[in-house]
This record gives sequence, structure tokens and C-alpha cells, in this order.
Amino acid sequence: MLHEDVVSRLRNILLDGEIPPGARIPERHLCARLQISRTPLREALKVLAADGLVLLLPNRGSRAAKLTSKDVQDLFEVCQGLEALAGELACERISDRELAAISKVHAAMAQHYQSKDLPAYYICNRQIHEAIVEAARNPVLSALYESVTARIRRARYVTPMTPPRWAAALQEHEAILNALLRRDGIGLAHILRAHLRHKREEVINAGFADDEQDTSTSVDL
Repeated sequence: MLHEDVVSRLRNILLDGEIPPGARIPERHLCARLQISRTPLREALKVLAADGLVLLLPNRGSRAAKLTSKDVQDLFEVCQGLEALAGELACERISDRELAAISKVHAAMAQHYQSKDLPAYYICNRQIHEAIVEAARNPVLSALYESVTARIRRARYVTPMTPPRWAAALQEHEAILNALLRRDGIGLAHILRAHLRHKREEVINAGFADDEQDTSTSVDL
């Protein structure tokens, strides 16, 4: 398996939450699963450590990095700015076909809300946010967005919500859709910033972030 493939597979394993934040990286299991030796696995872990997804502990293995409260604050601040800009650009450049597609996904998301299917709701939610970024037609923005949101993707799209907060989140998405349909870039940017501020608070309140990064001993079994 090529180095890039190993990195990609491991990144997806981490971002999909198969190895929870803070848990040790089971090197032997992963080597068997990916059919590779420990050398390419550890090279891939170094790449993911540079991306902030893995915490390397010298002579003590490695763990899936758990975000600190400061990480969440910093990453969501940047994400707010990127999505706000994407919203402004999307309102200038989005096609009628893309608007129709986003409207369809929003309708499906609303149905998942009615049936209280949070995992399915989050799938649609993520599709909408990524579609807005794609509609901005800016590859540099898209690359930056992918890099930043990769670190908060799991927390952002699995965080439990109280019934009042879930209802409010759906209302915010209705406002997002309405601003898109009106092609109101300034209004959409404002809504997206507020929406992501609320999500940041949910992530912190749900316990997805620590006050400090724990560097206690990790042993690979």
C-alpha cells in the first residue's frame, strides 16, 4: 500500500471516530487490518500528528488527539470566517441546480428532525455546509476549509443536542437556506457565523474538549 493510501485510510479511521479521541492507537491491530508493517504505519502517524489528529508519545506509542478547549475555540473561529466567506461567494456564484439540490437535502434533513434521527440529520447537515463551500468556486478556500474542519468533523457532526437546541439549529438552517435562495451574501455570512458559534458551545458542553492535552502514558498492546 502506498504511503498516501495509508495516511488516507488512517485519517478516515480517526475522523470517523473508530478510534475515539484520547484512545491509544492500536498499532498491531491496524497493521493487520491494513496489511502493512509498523514502519509505514508509524510514518503515517507522524503525518497525522503534524495535522493535529494524533498525539505521539516518545517510547510510549500514540493516541488519537483530543481537542482542548483552546483548540475548539481557535478552530471554530477560523471555520466561522471560512464559512462566512464561502456564503458570500456562493450567493454570487451558485447555480439554480445547486440551489435546488441544497433545498432537497434541507427537506430531507427536516424529515430526519421530525423522526428524531440525529445521525441521518447530521449527514444532511454536513452535505449542506460542504455544498455551500463548493458553490463558492474557490479551490484555495475549499482546501483551507477541508484542513480546518477535518480536526473538528467528528465532534461537529456527532455532538448530542437538547430538544430546544436541535429545534433552534433547524431554524438556523432554514434561515441559511432562505438567505441562499435570496442570494443575500451578507445575511448568510452573519447567520453562518452565529450558527457555528452555537455549535462550538455545544461541542464544549458535550465534553469533546479538555482544558489541557493529557500526555499520560500510552502503551501499545
